[in-house]
Amino acid sequence: MSLLDAAGIYVISDLGEPNTSIDRSSPQWNTALYKRYTSVIDAMSSYSNVIGFFAGNEVPNNTTYSGSSAFVKAAVRDSKAYIKSKGYRAMGVGYAADDDATVRANVAAYFNCGDASEQIDFWGYNIYEWCGDSSFTQSGYDQRVKEFQTYSVPAFFAEYGCNTQGGGAAGRKFTEVAALYSSDMTGVFSGGIVYEYFQEENDYGLVSVDSSGSVSMLADFTAFSSQIHAATPTGVSSGSYNPTNTASSTCPTVDSDWLAASSPLPPTPNESACSCMVASLSCQAVSGISAEDIGTLFSQVCGYNNGRPCAGIARNTTTGTYGAYSMCSATEQLSYAFDAYYKEQNSASTACDFGGQASVVKASAASSCSSVLASASAGTNSGSGSGGSNSGGAASSSTKSEAGSLMGASLGFGWIWAVGMSMFAGASGVAMILL
Repeated sequence: MSLLDAAGIYVISDLGEPNTSIDRSSPQWNTALYKRYTSVIDAMSSYSNVIGFFAGNEVPNNTTYSGSSAFVKAAVRDSKAYIKSKGYRAMGVGYAADDDATVRANVAAYFNCGDASEQIDFWGYNIYEWCGDSSFTQSGYDQRVKEFQTYSVPAFFAEYGCNTQGGGAAGRKFTEVAALYSSDMTGVFSGGIVYEYFQEENDYGLVSVDSSGSVSMLADFTAFSSQIHAATPTGVSSGSYNPTNTASSTCPTVDSDWLAASSPLPPTPNESACSCMVASLSCQAVSGISAEDIGTLFSQVCGYNNGRPCAGIARNTTTGTYGAYSMCSATEQLSYAFDAYYKEQNSASTACDFGGQASVVKASAASSCSSVLASASAGTNSGSGSGGSNSGGAASSSTKSEAGSLMGASLGFGWIWAVGMSMFAGASGVAMILL
């Protein structure tokens, strides 16, 4: 990081990683994710060139998964609150969206609506509409500018660089760079990050790395370098910058195309509440249950008594209804459901077995848990609590698979143009790196 800092390279870091992030198909915002996100914030906060974090990347990528937006927005809320509670310097928390025409407008509005404490600080756009020899209008860039001209937080291209025409990455001309840093776009978009620095199987790399660690420039490194050095963006100094777009977006309406209520959001993960809850139970899940068995057992116990045993762990994004313990681990949630069913059956021993996956134990919650359990009711939770104890032209839509930072002064970091390269293994870029 010190080498990046010395080179004048700013960093935006992902808070999640592939195995510990919000899963669009089964979204949660739980204690494990909260621990991951806050640990990244802690680790990166001491580096002055780290200016922000992404709480999610292409999570709701179509209408089917739009409900997952609620969990990402809860992660934004809690990550921002954590930074503030720790007294860290100003660092933004944003979101990187894909370019799916069916959902992009609602996603952008959703993360920019409601209470300011829940809104993103910046918007990253993964966009691959400019392929080969195109233009500002033919690519649809002009339409994207119109869509975001009143957006109230900085917006930039978090990924760009279509490689479907001209022979893959080696054939990219990067003529979109001239448009991105022209007066047609700089009033709305604050530059972008080209995808990507290292060559991988998907053939988007600007450089390759051999087995010895030697880095070699590929053909489109030269093309990108030429275009980015020729760009002449204009801006304004942070001292004289006055934002003109201050109004938040209107939250999208819940319907068949949008499945996330703007409020309430999922609750803030709290390990103490989860631990106290489990300690208070008389029927608990045994240790070592496999992930596959956990899914089967949830289906079983949540199917009893009209789903009442699972009320305290339920998650409904369309109504904004979240059980108080929906943010606990899967095993802790399963114990909660087992115990609720057990008590509904008048604590009959046969009601706490579930094929040997549950057992009766002596409740052992400490006296200090009383207030914790009282504040985390077993009904619904608004998710508003403070941090846990420890997320004209073409209007076409393209994704990386189909088509193959950074921001303005309202973040409080001065005027910074995104002219970097997206990287995932750690070498230097031009002016900014997305980690």
